[in-house]
Amino acid sequence: MLGRTGTFSKRCRFKIQQHRSLPSSPILPKLPGMQFPAGTGSRWSQVRQEAGPMSSAQINRILKANEYSHTFPKGPASHGVLGFHSNMLPSNNPCEDSRSSATFLPAPGGTLFAVFDGHAGPACAQAISQRLFYYITMAMLPLRMLEELDSAVENERAVPQLLEWHKHPQDHSFHDGGSISFHSLRNFWQERLEDGEDQEDEGKVTSALVNAFRRLDYDLSVEAQVHLSLSSPRRVSVPGEGLSLSSPLRVALSGSTACVVHISGGVLHVANLGDSRAVLGVQDEEGRWSAVSLTNDHNAQNPDELQRILEEHPPSESRTVIRHDRLLGLLLPFRAFGDVRFKWSAEMLRQVYESRPDVLSAVDDAVRTLPQHYMTPPYLSALPEVTRHQIRPTDKFLVLATDGLWELMHRQTVIQLVAEQLTGLQQQRPLVPSEDMTLGSLQRLLLERKGKVLSVLEDQNAATHLLRHSLGDDGYGGVSPNRLAKMLSLPSELARRYRDDITITVIHLNEL
Repeated sequence: MLGRTGTFSKRCRFKIQQHRSLPSSPILPKLPGMQFPAGTGSRWSQVRQEAGPMSSAQINRILKANEYSHTFPKGPASHGVLGFHSNMLPSNNPCEDSRSSATFLPAPGGTLFAVFDGHAGPACAQAISQRLFYYITMAMLPLRMLEELDSAVENERAVPQLLEWHKHPQDHSFHDGGSISFHSLRNFWQERLEDGEDQEDEGKVTSALVNAFRRLDYDLSVEAQVHLSLSSPRRVSVPGEGLSLSSPLRVALSGSTACVVHISGGVLHVANLGDSRAVLGVQDEEGRWSAVSLTNDHNAQNPDELQRILEEHPPSESRTVIRHDRLLGLLLPFRAFGDVRFKWSAEMLRQVYESRPDVLSAVDDAVRTLPQHYMTPPYLSALPEVTRHQIRPTDKFLVLATDGLWELMHRQTVIQLVAEQLTGLQQQRPLVPSEDMTLGSLQRLLLERKGKVLSVLEDQNAATHLLRHSLGDDGYGGVSPNRLAKMLSLPSELARRYRDDITITVIHLNEL
């Protein structure tokens, strides 16, 4: 995630006014062409000379390297989901985004989808992409099934499969740290058993999502503290000692937003933490498309979030708790997993900074010092905002994506592009010019039609289609191969100035 911590990012980006309301909004005017920042001309020329022209095959190889799709069998078992398309395009190296998708197998069943946008390194996003669905599962299972599960583990019997994962071969999967995470997960379900109360059906999913988010974040913090107390302090860094990407300390010192979708029995829940978004593509009876947001951004552009932060801290901090639209002047999202440097006490953080240089040498520069004006932690919340939505026949698909996409494209444009790609609008009726149409207008229409035909035919995966347009938009509704090639050929250190990592999952809900 770019520009999330530390000094201000100098990445060139479009400023799009965020809309808080859920109803659809009109299509924005076409955005102007991207202007490269001053001072990069010679570097840009050097990059292009070294890279040379990029062929169509090379472009497709990059765009499609991480694409994945899955079709669910028709019938009640699909829970109203026809299938999904997903893709990721890194900007950071390594990529700080992650994604997850799985089928929830215990009755009544359901499907789970999520995107995660990491910052201060990829460790937290990668860890929660592996763990969060299990916490949601344990929060939703009835007590009877939890008792059977606990008995099977205690007596070393086979445990029934709870989740069927749908993963790209390159998606992250860690084998180290498994015993720690399983111990934490088991403590979670055993505490549910001790409470001895099944949740009511009304609000069960919402409550389970909230409990799963908060408990996993709590466990990340506890695991890091235990690791810190048991590992030996060192004055210098020892390469590779206990600080793999899944090290509890490394996971907790980095952070990640999360946006999770749960669908079961035709009801959709979205649990959001941060500034990734879930947007519905809705088609009315006349065939017109609208974009309906199911999430709110948790950042300084959201007045409710600003008010919440100010109310949680004394008036004496009103000028310091949010500076330059960032939490303590450093962090853009106001809710996230991990990021214990915004949650732990000042004393505990000083202990890490003063006694563990080996830890700090393995994490991002931005997390190596105590934030200024750090007086009344915690400043950061892991409480998700949950939205419930009954799926209607007009709800055709849901676009779930990290902020790397929404920074480049307005939500209405995103929905329109997916709709065109899925409905095959490239097979348009013959163009009949009106009497007052100028040659310039006619040329623009022809260019727009040509661009749509070429780009739609290029991709079978709707997420890839969005990636192609977000980076190669030619201003006419199509894709400029030149522009796309230039954006994809940027080296990582330069690409970060123009875009963030982008992760997209398009969930198909109803036949078009």
